[in-house]
Amino acid sequence: MFLDQVEFRVKGGDGGNGVVSFRREKYIDMGGPDGGDGGDGGSVILRVDPTLNTLSDFRYHRHYQAAKGIHGSGNNKHGKSGQDLLLKVPPGTVIYDTDTGQLLADLTKEGQEWIVARGGKGGKGNARFKKSTRKAPRFADQGEIGQERNLTLELKLLADVGLIGYPNVGKSTLISVVSEARPKIASYPFTTLKPNLGVVSVGDYRSFVMADIPGLIKGAHQGVGLGDEFLRHIERTKLLLHVLDVAGIEGRDPLQDFADINQELINYNQRLSARPQLVALNKTDLLPNDQNLVRATRGLERVGMEVFPISAVTGKGVKELIARVSRLLEEISEEELIIAEEEVVIKPEFNQERGIEIKRWSADLYEITGSLVEENIQKTNFSNDDSVKRLLRILQHHGLNQLMTEKGIKQGDVVKIGSLEFEYLE
Repeated sequence: MFLDQVEFRVKGGDGGNGVVSFRREKYIDMGGPDGGDGGDGGSVILRVDPTLNTLSDFRYHRHYQAAKGIHGSGNNKHGKSGQDLLLKVPPGTVIYDTDTGQLLADLTKEGQEWIVARGGKGGKGNARFKKSTRKAPRFADQGEIGQERNLTLELKLLADVGLIGYPNVGKSTLISVVSEARPKIASYPFTTLKPNLGVVSVGDYRSFVMADIPGLIKGAHQGVGLGDEFLRHIERTKLLLHVLDVAGIEGRDPLQDFADINQELINYNQRLSARPQLVALNKTDLLPNDQNLVRATRGLERVGMEVFPISAVTGKGVKELIARVSRLLEEISEEELIIAEEEVVIKPEFNQERGIEIKRWSADLYEITGSLVEENIQKTNFSNDDSVKRLLRILQHHGLNQLMTEKGIKQGDVVKIGSLEFEYLE
């Protein structure tokens, strides 16, 4: 089954907790802290596998979670880190954050990877907090929570040539003639409901990949006839081969079809209008005379198109068309493609600046938030007084007291940090 868009949820493994422990051995008094660190949680990673050509493996599995880190233990034993979860995707996979719509990555090359959910860092054991002024720390960090997010994956086919045109103009027949692809062929609209790929051999060990894009119609960029679902696959092609029914079997004008489809490409993505394009005037075997062929050829040549009369059924003109396609592909440089696509291969994650924010919920109720606060709240065991005191010391070191004064927090006001609420004392 071909599947080109899926949604699912991923979660990195939680980090293991650090432990509070003290050395206890016979004949050794006042043994120092020996609590070990927790292991890091595993991350969820997407990796490109060129043997895949569909996202169907994700169809029935809607949640993926990497392994958690193991908690630390006494005698300075650190917990084992959780194993990463590796998910394989086909080349041409685009990753979006479902909730924000943000483009995260565009994976095109074999072995390319993207971490979609990072595992949480393991918490530090109390042995880490020993210093000259604190001989016996009675607190440890809790492990961080693994990153969690909803993802949308889209597959854009990586083909050299994209066949475009209205339904029933002969695209499926053409790709079946020039390659080993065997698409379903019938004389009703939208016979092709999924893109078909075929490898076209042109001799001397040369070949290129051709994609039969399902029939586009007027309004495709707005989703008419599922057009917007198929248009995305054209974005990656180097060359467009526009197939027209010059015999007008469906009662349409080939010149009007050409204008309508190209307008859909412009409406969907301005860059598509700049793609090199050849025109194949198909079904010449059904022409009663040359009148339609001459009219269509002249009209297309006036707008700068290179035209090839063919019959996909009889093979007439097909060899010459494929030869020209092959030569033109060699002339298109990779640099031109990159400029035309303006694609983002990897978009780095942006880390918010660490900081402290204070929100006022009522006349006497305030909440302390911010990335620095959230990061340290995850590490804090609120049932351990020493751990809570450490959290407050960290926030004070980063200017919490000054910020509370600037916000006008006064004696007796209630301040909330995570699950902790306390009365402010000047």
